[in-house]
Amino acid sequence: MTALVPLGVLLVVVAVDLWIYQDAKAHRDRGRPVMVTIGSITIDAPETWLAGCLMLSVVFLPLYFVARDAS
Repeated sequence: MTALVPLGVLLVVVAVDLWIYQDAKAHRDRGRPVMVTIGSITIDAPETWLAGCLMLSVVFLPLYFVARDAS
């Protein structure tokens, strides 16, 4: 049973990441993309948010919510 815990956590993380993609896409389609600029790097595409969240959720998930509130 404890072997299923990591799988459950992974499924939750992927579900949240897919929600972020859908939300970022909806914001972009309304003409108000969720956008953040760090130095010379600008993150504004839903695909970029999804890739960032899939690779480094600990950083990109809170960053997305901060950028979303600012837009």
